[in-house]
Amino acid sequence: MTITNEGARAQIGVTGLAVMGSNIARNLARHGHTVALHNRSIAKTDALIAEHGGDGDFVRTETVEEFVGALQKPRRVLIMVKAGDPTDAVIEELAAAMEPGDIIIDGGNALYTDTIRREASLRERGLHFVGAGISGGEEGALNGPSIMPGGPKESYEALGPLLESIAAQVDGTPCCTHIGPDGSGHFVKMVHNGIEYADMQLIGEAYNLFRDALGYDADKIAEVFTEWNAGDLESYLVEITAEVLKQKDAKTGKALVDVIVDAAEQKGTGRWTVKSALDLGVPVTGIAEAVFARALSGSREQRRAAVGLASGQLADKPADAAQFTEDIRQALYASKVVAYAQGFDQIAAGSAEYDWDLHPADLATIWRGGCIIRARFLNRIKEAYDENPQLPSLILAPYFRDAIETAIDSWRRVVSTATLLGIPVPAFASSLSYYDALRAERLPAALTQGQRDFFGAHTYERTDAEGKFHTLWSGDRSEVQA
Repeated sequence: MTITNEGARAQIGVTGLAVMGSNIARNLARHGHTVALHNRSIAKTDALIAEHGGDGDFVRTETVEEFVGALQKPRRVLIMVKAGDPTDAVIEELAAAMEPGDIIIDGGNALYTDTIRREASLRERGLHFVGAGISGGEEGALNGPSIMPGGPKESYEALGPLLESIAAQVDGTPCCTHIGPDGSGHFVKMVHNGIEYADMQLIGEAYNLFRDALGYDADKIAEVFTEWNAGDLESYLVEITAEVLKQKDAKTGKALVDVIVDAAEQKGTGRWTVKSALDLGVPVTGIAEAVFARALSGSREQRRAAVGLASGQLADKPADAAQFTEDIRQALYASKVVAYAQGFDQIAAGSAEYDWDLHPADLATIWRGGCIIRARFLNRIKEAYDENPQLPSLILAPYFRDAIETAIDSWRRVVSTATLLGIPVPAFASSLSYYDALRAERLPAALTQGQRDFFGAHTYERTDAEGKFHTLWSGDRSEVQA
Protein backbone atom coordinates (compact mmCIF):
# COMPACT_ATOMS: atom_id res chain seq x y z
CA MET A 1 0.00 0.00 0.00
CA THR A 2 1.44 3.37 -0.99
CA ILE A 3 0.23 6.44 0.84
CA THR A 4 0.99 9.90 -0.46
CA ASN A 5 2.30 12.45 2.00
CA GLU A 6 1.34 15.52 0.03
CA GLY A 7 0.29 18.17 2.51
CA ALA A 8 1.33 16.07 5.52
CA ARG A 9 1.92 18.42 8.44
CA ALA A 10 1.72 16.35 11.64
CA GLN A 11 5.00 15.66 13.47
CA ILE A 12 3.50 12.73 15.36
CA GLY A 13 0.30 10.71 15.49
CA VAL A 14 -1.54 9.21 18.46
CA THR A 15 -3.91 6.28 18.05
CA GLY A 16 -6.00 5.15 21.00
CA LEU A 17 -7.68 8.16 22.55
CA ALA A 18 -8.76 6.94 25.95
CA VAL A 19 -7.69 9.13 28.86
CA MET A 20 -3.95 8.40 28.68
CA GLY A 21 -3.78 8.69 24.89
CA SER A 22 -5.86 11.86 24.85
CA ASN A 23 -3.76 13.50 27.53
CA ILE A 24 -0.48 12.70 25.80
CA ALA A 25 -1.87 14.02 22.52
CA ARG A 26 -2.88 17.24 24.30
CA ASN A 27 0.54 17.45 25.96
CA LEU A 28 2.24 17.16 22.56
CA ALA A 29 -0.03 19.82 21.07
CA ARG A 30 0.56 22.17 23.99
CA HIS A 31 4.27 21.97 23.26
CA GLY A 32 3.84 23.16 19.71
CA HIS A 33 3.70 19.82 17.88
CA THR A 34 1.04 19.17 15.26
CA VAL A 35 -0.65 15.93 16.27
CA ALA A 36 -2.62 13.60 14.03
CA LEU A 37 -5.43 11.84 15.90
CA HIS A 38 -6.91 8.41 15.26
CA ASN A 39 -9.26 6.17 17.17
CA ARG A 40 -11.35 3.15 16.30
CA SER A 41 -14.35 5.16 17.47
CA ILE A 42 -14.35 8.44 15.56
CA ALA A 43 -16.61 9.93 18.24
CA LYS A 44 -13.65 9.94 20.66
CA THR A 45 -11.54 11.85 18.14
CA ASP A 46 -14.28 14.41 17.67
CA ALA A 47 -14.84 14.71 21.41
CA LEU A 48 -11.16 15.42 22.02
CA ILE A 49 -11.08 18.14 19.37
CA ALA A 50 -14.36 19.65 20.58
CA GLU A 51 -13.29 19.77 24.23
CA HIS A 52 -9.59 20.49 23.90
CA GLY A 53 -8.99 21.76 20.39
CA GLY A 54 -7.62 24.95 21.90
CA ASP A 55 -4.61 23.06 23.28
CA GLY A 56 -2.88 23.17 19.90
CA ASP A 57 -2.88 21.94 16.34
CA PHE A 58 -4.69 18.63 15.81
CA VAL A 59 -5.31 16.80 12.54
CA ARG A 60 -8.54 14.80 12.54
CA THR A 61 -8.40 11.47 10.69
CA GLU A 62 -10.84 8.62 10.29
CA THR A 63 -8.97 5.79 8.57
CA VAL A 64 -5.51 4.37 9.14
CA GLU A 65 -4.57 5.41 5.60
CA GLU A 66 -5.66 8.98 6.25
CA PHE A 67 -3.88 8.92 9.62
CA VAL A 68 -0.56 7.71 8.19
CA GLY A 69 -0.88 10.10 5.27
CA ALA A 70 -1.11 13.07 7.64
CA LEU A 71 2.33 12.37 9.12
CA GLN A 72 5.63 13.90 8.06
CA LYS A 73 8.48 11.47 7.36
CA PRO A 74 9.85 9.65 9.16
CA ARG A 75 6.35 8.93 10.39
CA ARG A 76 6.02 8.65 14.15
CA VAL A 77 2.95 6.94 15.60
CA LEU A 78 2.27 6.48 19.30
CA ILE A 79 -0.03 3.56 20.15
CA MET A 80 -2.04 3.88 23.37
CA VAL A 81 -4.28 0.81 23.32
CA LYS A 82 -4.84 -2.19 25.57
CA ALA A 83 -1.83 -4.49 25.90
CA GLY A 84 -1.80 -7.90 24.24
CA ASP A 85 -3.71 -8.87 21.11
CA PRO A 86 -5.21 -5.38 20.54
CA THR A 87 -1.70 -3.95 20.39
CA ASP A 88 -0.58 -6.57 17.87
CA ALA A 89 -3.62 -5.86 15.71
CA VAL A 90 -2.98 -2.10 15.64
CA ILE A 91 0.73 -2.62 14.96
CA GLU A 92 -0.02 -4.85 11.98
CA GLU A 93 -2.55 -2.41 10.55
CA LEU A 94 -0.11 0.48 10.88
CA ALA A 95 2.89 -1.47 9.59
CA ALA A 96 1.02 -2.36 6.42
CA ALA A 97 0.53 1.34 5.70
CA MET A 98 4.01 2.57 6.67
CA GLU A 99 7.37 2.67 4.91
CA PRO A 100 10.93 1.69 5.91
CA GLY A 101 12.36 4.12 8.45
CA ASP A 102 8.98 4.94 9.99
CA ILE A 103 8.60 4.59 13.77
CA ILE A 104 5.87 2.84 15.78
CA ILE A 105 5.88 3.56 19.52
CA ASP A 106 3.96 1.42 22.02
CA GLY A 107 3.31 3.62 25.05
CA GLY A 108 1.26 1.06 26.97
CA ASN A 109 2.29 -1.32 29.74
CA ALA A 110 3.38 -4.14 27.44
CA LEU A 111 5.22 -7.22 28.64
CA TYR A 112 8.84 -6.63 27.65
CA THR A 113 9.21 -10.03 25.98
CA ASP A 114 6.34 -9.07 23.67
CA THR A 115 8.22 -5.89 22.86
CA ILE A 116 11.37 -7.86 22.05
CA ARG A 117 9.32 -10.02 19.64
CA ARG A 118 7.61 -7.05 18.02
CA GLU A 119 10.82 -5.09 17.59
CA ALA A 120 12.53 -8.01 15.85
CA SER A 121 9.56 -8.60 13.56
CA LEU A 122 9.23 -4.96 12.50
CA ARG A 123 12.99 -4.60 12.06
CA GLU A 124 12.79 -7.27 9.37
CA ARG A 125 10.24 -5.07 7.59
CA GLY A 126 12.48 -2.00 7.82
CA LEU A 127 10.40 -0.30 10.51
CA HIS A 128 11.53 0.99 13.90
CA PHE A 129 9.61 -0.22 16.92
CA VAL A 130 9.95 1.56 20.25
CA GLY A 131 8.55 0.19 23.50
CA ALA A 132 8.19 3.25 25.71
CA GLY A 133 7.33 3.00 29.37
CA ILE A 134 5.30 6.02 30.45
CA SER A 135 4.74 6.76 34.14
CA GLY A 136 2.74 9.45 35.85
CA GLY A 137 -0.86 8.43 35.35
CA GLU A 138 -3.42 10.70 33.76
CA GLU A 139 -1.99 13.86 35.30
CA GLY A 140 1.56 13.02 34.24
CA ALA A 141 0.48 12.23 30.69
CA LEU A 142 -0.99 15.71 30.40
CA ASN A 143 1.51 17.78 32.39
CA GLY A 144 4.78 15.88 32.11
CA PRO A 145 5.40 12.15 32.61
CA SER A 146 8.58 10.15 33.04
CA ILE A 147 9.23 8.40 29.73
CA MET A 148 11.38 5.30 29.22
CA PRO A 149 11.77 4.59 25.50
CA GLY A 150 13.69 1.56 24.29
CA GLY A 151 14.23 0.40 20.71
CA PRO A 152 16.80 1.27 18.06
CA LYS A 153 19.07 4.13 19.06
CA GLU A 154 18.74 5.75 15.64
CA SER A 155 14.98 6.02 16.14
CA TYR A 156 15.60 8.17 19.21
CA GLU A 157 17.27 10.81 17.03
CA ALA A 158 13.90 11.50 15.38
CA LEU A 159 11.72 10.71 18.37
CA GLY A 160 13.73 11.93 21.35
CA PRO A 161 13.22 15.70 20.93
CA LEU A 162 9.42 15.26 20.86
CA LEU A 163 9.34 13.02 23.92
CA GLU A 164 11.80 15.14 25.88
CA SER A 165 9.73 18.24 25.18
CA ILE A 166 6.64 16.77 26.88
CA ALA A 167 8.40 14.94 29.73
CA ALA A 168 8.63 16.26 33.28
CA GLN A 169 11.63 18.49 33.90
CA VAL A 170 13.83 18.42 37.02
CA ASP A 171 16.63 20.96 37.36
CA GLY A 172 16.34 21.63 33.64
CA THR A 173 16.79 17.96 32.74
CA PRO A 174 13.97 16.10 30.98
CA CYS A 175 12.74 12.91 32.65
CA CYS A 176 13.24 10.99 29.41
CA THR A 177 16.24 9.28 27.88
CA HIS A 178 16.95 6.43 25.48
CA ILE A 179 16.98 3.37 27.73
CA GLY A 180 18.48 0.73 25.44
CA PRO A 181 17.64 -1.81 22.71
CA ASP A 182 14.36 -3.66 21.96
CA GLY A 183 12.37 -4.43 25.14
CA SER A 184 14.53 -2.53 27.63
CA GLY A 185 12.15 0.43 27.98
CA HIS A 186 9.21 -1.74 28.91
CA PHE A 187 11.43 -3.89 31.16
CA VAL A 188 12.55 -0.82 33.11
CA LYS A 189 8.94 0.41 33.35
CA MET A 190 7.89 -3.02 34.64
CA VAL A 191 10.50 -2.91 37.43
CA HIS A 192 9.51 0.70 38.14
CA ASN A 193 5.97 -0.57 38.73
CA GLY A 194 7.29 -3.35 40.96
CA ILE A 195 9.07 -0.78 43.11
CA GLU A 196 5.81 1.18 43.15
CA TYR A 197 3.98 -1.89 44.51
CA ALA A 198 6.54 -2.24 47.31
CA ASP A 199 6.46 1.45 48.14
CA MET A 200 2.66 1.48 48.36
CA GLN A 201 2.60 -1.66 50.52
CA LEU A 202 5.18 -0.20 52.93
CA ILE A 203 3.16 3.00 53.25
CA GLY A 204 0.06 0.88 53.84
CA GLU A 205 1.80 -1.06 56.59
CA ALA A 206 2.89 2.21 58.25
CA TYR A 207 -0.73 3.40 58.12
CA ASN A 208 -1.89 0.10 59.62
CA LEU A 209 0.56 0.42 62.51
CA PHE A 210 -0.67 3.91 63.32
CA ARG A 211 -4.27 2.70 63.24
CA ASP A 212 -3.96 -0.62 65.06
CA ALA A 213 -0.92 -0.14 67.31
CA LEU A 214 -1.39 3.52 68.27
CA GLY A 215 -5.14 3.89 67.70
CA TYR A 216 -4.80 6.97 65.48
CA ASP A 217 -7.68 8.01 63.25
CA ALA A 218 -7.28 8.94 59.58
CA ASP A 219 -6.96 12.68 60.29
CA LYS A 220 -4.16 12.13 62.79
CA ILE A 221 -2.33 9.77 60.43
CA ALA A 222 -2.71 12.30 57.61
CA GLU A 223 -0.93 14.87 59.80
CA VAL A 224 2.00 12.50 60.26
CA PHE A 225 2.34 11.80 56.53
CA THR A 226 2.09 15.51 55.76
CA GLU A 227 4.96 16.15 58.18
CA TRP A 228 7.00 13.31 56.71
CA ASN A 229 6.54 14.69 53.23
CA ALA A 230 8.52 17.76 54.28
CA GLY A 231 11.58 15.63 55.12
CA ASP A 232 13.66 12.77 53.74
CA LEU A 233 10.51 10.79 52.88
CA GLU A 234 9.26 13.49 50.52
CA SER A 235 7.67 11.74 47.56
CA TYR A 236 4.57 11.69 45.41
CA LEU A 237 3.19 8.60 47.14
CA VAL A 238 3.65 10.01 50.66
CA GLU A 239 2.06 13.27 49.50
CA ILE A 240 -1.05 11.61 48.07
CA THR A 241 -1.30 9.29 51.07
CA ALA A 242 -1.95 12.35 53.24
CA GLU A 243 -4.52 13.61 50.74
CA VAL A 244 -6.37 10.28 50.63
CA LEU A 245 -6.44 10.09 54.43
CA LYS A 246 -7.86 13.63 54.71
CA GLN A 247 -10.71 12.92 52.29
CA LYS A 248 -14.21 12.69 53.80
CA ASP A 249 -16.96 10.49 52.41
CA ALA A 250 -19.85 12.65 51.23
CA LYS A 251 -22.43 9.99 52.08
CA THR A 252 -21.41 9.12 55.65
CA GLY A 253 -19.13 11.94 56.71
CA LYS A 254 -16.53 9.36 57.74
CA ALA A 255 -12.95 9.27 56.47
CA LEU A 256 -13.18 7.91 52.95
CA VAL A 257 -10.42 5.38 53.62
CA ASP A 258 -12.62 3.82 56.31
CA VAL A 259 -15.44 3.06 53.87
CA ILE A 260 -13.27 1.75 51.02
CA VAL A 261 -13.25 -2.06 50.80
CA ASP A 262 -9.83 -3.35 51.86
CA ALA A 263 -9.20 -5.49 48.77
CA ALA A 264 -6.48 -4.09 46.49
CA GLU A 265 -6.60 -4.75 42.77
CA GLN A 266 -3.71 -5.00 40.32
CA LYS A 267 -3.22 -4.89 36.57
CA GLY A 268 -0.33 -7.34 36.34
CA THR A 269 2.94 -5.40 36.13
CA GLY A 270 3.82 -6.33 39.71
CA ARG A 271 3.31 -10.02 38.94
CA TRP A 272 5.42 -9.63 35.79
CA THR A 273 8.21 -8.11 37.89
CA VAL A 274 8.23 -11.03 40.31
CA LYS A 275 8.04 -13.65 37.54
CA SER A 276 10.93 -11.98 35.71
CA ALA A 277 12.96 -11.78 38.91
CA LEU A 278 12.46 -15.51 39.47
CA ASP A 279 13.65 -16.22 35.94
CA LEU A 280 16.69 -13.99 36.45
CA GLY A 281 17.42 -15.41 39.91
CA VAL A 282 17.14 -12.03 41.64
CA PRO A 283 15.58 -11.84 45.15
CA VAL A 284 13.01 -9.04 45.04
CA THR A 285 11.43 -10.06 48.32
CA GLY A 286 9.87 -6.69 49.19
CA ILE A 287 8.25 -6.40 45.78
CA ALA A 288 7.05 -10.01 45.93
CA GLU A 289 5.50 -9.52 49.38
CA ALA A 290 3.68 -6.45 48.08
CA VAL A 291 2.21 -8.45 45.20
CA PHE A 292 1.23 -11.29 47.52
CA ALA A 293 -0.28 -8.83 50.01
CA ARG A 294 -2.60 -7.53 47.29
CA ALA A 295 -3.54 -11.09 46.39
CA LEU A 296 -4.26 -11.92 50.03
CA SER A 297 -6.35 -8.78 50.46
CA GLY A 298 -8.50 -9.95 47.57
CA SER A 299 -9.08 -13.40 49.11
CA ARG A 300 -12.19 -12.08 50.79
CA GLU A 301 -13.99 -15.39 51.44
CA GLN A 302 -10.91 -16.89 53.08
CA ARG A 303 -10.40 -13.79 55.17
CA ARG A 304 -14.02 -13.75 56.33
CA ALA A 305 -13.76 -17.41 57.31
CA ALA A 306 -10.54 -16.77 59.24
CA VAL A 307 -11.86 -13.87 61.33
CA GLY A 308 -11.61 -14.85 65.00
CA LEU A 309 -8.62 -17.17 64.69
CA ALA A 310 -6.26 -17.06 67.65
CA SER A 311 -3.89 -14.11 67.59
CA GLY A 312 -2.12 -14.16 70.91
CA GLN A 313 -0.84 -10.90 72.33
CA LEU A 314 2.60 -10.91 73.84
CA ALA A 315 3.08 -7.16 74.11
CA ASP A 316 1.20 -4.07 75.11
CA LYS A 317 0.68 -1.28 72.63
CA PRO A 318 3.61 1.18 72.51
CA ALA A 319 3.56 3.52 75.50
CA ASP A 320 5.64 6.21 73.82
CA ALA A 321 3.66 7.18 70.71
CA ALA A 322 6.21 9.79 69.59
CA GLN A 323 9.06 7.29 69.73
CA PHE A 324 7.08 4.63 67.89
CA THR A 325 6.11 7.18 65.23
CA GLU A 326 9.79 7.91 64.69
CA ASP A 327 10.50 4.17 64.60
CA ILE A 328 7.90 3.73 61.85
CA ARG A 329 9.42 6.61 59.88
CA GLN A 330 12.88 5.09 60.09
CA ALA A 331 11.58 1.61 59.20
CA LEU A 332 9.71 3.02 56.21
CA TYR A 333 12.81 4.79 54.92
CA ALA A 334 15.06 1.75 55.35
CA SER A 335 12.53 -0.58 53.74
CA LYS A 336 12.11 1.80 50.79
CA VAL A 337 15.88 1.68 50.27
CA VAL A 338 15.66 -2.12 50.11
CA ALA A 339 12.83 -1.94 47.56
CA TYR A 340 14.83 0.33 45.27
CA ALA A 341 18.00 -1.72 45.81
CA GLN A 342 16.19 -4.90 44.77
CA GLY A 343 14.66 -3.15 41.76
CA PHE A 344 18.02 -1.89 40.56
CA ASP A 345 19.49 -5.38 41.11
CA GLN A 346 16.81 -6.78 38.81
CA ILE A 347 17.52 -4.10 36.20
CA ALA A 348 21.23 -4.97 36.32
CA ALA A 349 20.43 -8.66 35.88
CA GLY A 350 18.07 -7.95 32.97
CA SER A 351 20.68 -5.74 31.35
CA ALA A 352 23.26 -8.51 31.57
CA GLU A 353 20.85 -11.20 30.36
CA TYR A 354 19.73 -9.26 27.28
CA ASP A 355 22.94 -7.27 26.66
CA TRP A 356 21.17 -3.92 27.06
CA ASP A 357 23.96 -1.92 28.80
CA LEU A 358 21.52 -0.08 31.06
CA HIS A 359 22.79 2.74 33.29
CA PRO A 360 21.22 3.00 36.77
CA ALA A 361 22.14 6.67 37.19
CA ASP A 362 20.17 7.51 34.05
CA LEU A 363 17.11 5.74 35.42
CA ALA A 364 17.34 7.49 38.78
CA THR A 365 17.56 10.77 36.86
CA ILE A 366 14.40 10.25 34.81
CA TRP A 367 12.44 8.90 37.80
CA ARG A 368 12.96 12.13 39.78
CA GLY A 369 9.93 13.78 38.18
CA GLY A 370 6.67 12.87 36.52
CA CYS A 371 6.51 9.25 37.62
CA ILE A 372 4.59 7.64 40.46
CA ILE A 373 7.71 6.69 42.44
CA ARG A 374 9.32 10.14 42.21
CA ALA A 375 10.96 10.93 45.52
CA ARG A 376 13.58 13.19 47.05
CA PHE A 377 16.01 10.36 47.63
CA LEU A 378 16.25 9.54 43.92
CA ASN A 379 18.82 12.34 43.82
CA ARG A 380 20.81 10.31 46.36
CA ILE A 381 20.45 7.20 44.20
CA LYS A 382 21.70 9.10 41.15
CA GLU A 383 24.69 10.37 43.15
CA ALA A 384 25.47 6.85 44.37
CA TYR A 385 25.57 5.38 40.86
CA ASP A 386 27.38 8.41 39.44
CA GLU A 387 30.10 7.85 42.02
CA ASN A 388 30.23 4.09 41.47
CA PRO A 389 28.43 2.74 38.37
CA GLN A 390 29.43 -0.81 39.41
CA LEU A 391 27.94 -0.52 42.91
CA PRO A 392 27.23 -4.11 44.05
CA SER A 393 24.08 -3.00 45.89
CA LEU A 394 22.48 0.35 46.54
CA ILE A 395 22.54 -0.57 50.23
CA LEU A 396 26.35 -0.39 50.12
CA ALA A 397 26.47 3.23 48.95
CA PRO A 398 27.83 5.30 51.85
CA TYR A 399 24.74 7.50 52.19
CA PHE A 400 22.29 4.60 52.29
CA ARG A 401 24.57 2.45 54.42
CA ASP A 402 24.64 5.25 57.00
CA ALA A 403 20.87 5.80 56.72
CA ILE A 404 20.15 2.13 57.42
CA GLU A 405 22.66 2.07 60.28
CA THR A 406 20.74 4.98 61.81
CA ALA A 407 17.40 3.26 61.21
CA ILE A 408 18.24 -0.32 62.13
CA ASP A 409 17.14 -0.30 65.79
CA SER A 410 13.86 1.43 64.94
CA TRP A 411 13.33 -1.01 62.07
CA ARG A 412 13.74 -3.99 64.41
CA ARG A 413 11.43 -2.48 67.02
CA VAL A 414 8.71 -1.94 64.43
CA VAL A 415 8.88 -5.48 63.08
CA SER A 416 9.09 -7.11 66.52
CA THR A 417 6.33 -4.94 68.00
CA ALA A 418 4.03 -5.59 65.05
CA THR A 419 4.70 -9.33 65.31
CA LEU A 420 3.98 -9.40 69.05
CA LEU A 421 0.77 -7.45 68.51
CA GLY A 422 -0.34 -9.67 65.62
CA ILE A 423 -0.29 -6.82 63.07
CA PRO A 424 0.82 -8.00 59.61
CA VAL A 425 3.90 -6.23 58.21
CA PRO A 426 5.05 -8.56 55.39
CA ALA A 427 6.99 -5.92 53.46
CA PHE A 428 8.69 -4.39 56.52
CA ALA A 429 9.63 -7.85 57.82
CA SER A 430 10.83 -9.30 54.52
CA SER A 431 12.89 -6.18 53.81
CA LEU A 432 14.59 -6.47 57.19
CA SER A 433 15.22 -10.19 56.68
CA TYR A 434 16.71 -9.46 53.25
CA TYR A 435 19.04 -6.91 54.78
CA ASP A 436 20.06 -9.34 57.52
CA ALA A 437 20.68 -12.11 55.00
CA LEU A 438 22.73 -9.79 52.81
CA ARG A 439 25.01 -8.78 55.67
CA ALA A 440 25.32 -12.28 57.21
CA GLU A 441 28.75 -13.87 57.08
CA ARG A 442 27.22 -17.31 56.76
CA LEU A 443 23.75 -18.47 55.68
CA PRO A 444 21.92 -21.79 56.20
CA ALA A 445 22.37 -22.49 52.48
CA ALA A 446 25.26 -24.75 53.49
CA LEU A 447 22.74 -27.12 55.05
CA THR A 448 20.51 -26.80 51.98
CA GLN A 449 23.40 -27.90 49.76
CA GLY A 450 24.10 -30.83 52.07
CA GLN A 451 20.46 -31.90 51.86
CA ARG A 452 20.44 -31.55 48.07
CA ASP A 453 23.54 -33.67 47.80
CA PHE A 454 22.01 -36.28 50.14
CA PHE A 455 18.79 -36.85 48.18
CA GLY A 456 19.87 -35.88 44.69
CA ALA A 457 23.69 -36.06 44.44
CA HIS A 458 23.63 -32.41 43.39
CA THR A 459 27.17 -31.81 44.79
CA TYR A 460 28.50 -28.94 46.86
CA GLU A 461 31.53 -26.69 47.13
CA ARG A 462 33.92 -26.55 50.10
CA THR A 463 35.23 -23.50 51.94
CA ASP A 464 38.77 -24.89 51.87
CA ALA A 465 39.16 -26.39 48.40
CA GLU A 466 38.33 -25.65 44.78
CA GLY A 467 35.86 -27.67 42.73
CA LYS A 468 32.64 -29.64 43.30
CA PHE A 469 32.29 -32.50 45.78
CA HIS A 470 29.84 -35.30 46.58
CA THR A 471 29.46 -37.41 49.70
CA LEU A 472 28.58 -41.10 49.22
CA TRP A 473 25.63 -40.88 51.58
CA SER A 474 24.21 -44.32 50.77
CA GLY A 475 27.66 -45.88 50.87
CA ASP A 476 30.54 -45.40 53.29
CA ARG A 477 29.92 -41.63 53.45
CA SER A 478 33.33 -40.81 52.13
CA GLU A 479 33.74 -37.69 50.00
CA VAL A 480 34.65 -37.78 46.32
CA GLN A 481 35.50 -35.08 43.83
CA ALA A 482 32.56 -34.62 41.49
